[in-house]
Amino acid sequence: MENINKHSFSTELPKKLRAKQIANLFGIGLSTVWLYAQQRKLTPIIVSPRVTVFDTEEVLALFGGSYNG
Repeated sequence: MENINKHSFSTELPKKLRAKQIANLFGIGLSTVWLYAQQRKLTPIIVSPRVTVFDTEEVLALFGGSYNG
């Protein structure tokens, strides 16, 4: 895993991420993303009944800016 500068990395990503994007970017399971939301480590933003997103800055803060890509 490569550690990337949080500020340069955040400019390459959208401001909001879907759970599947987080799982793919950080090499974790989709269920782990939802577990973190349930544990309040991540704050889900409900856009519609079938669309939930997460703030990219909050995601990067949780994972320390480390990225699997």
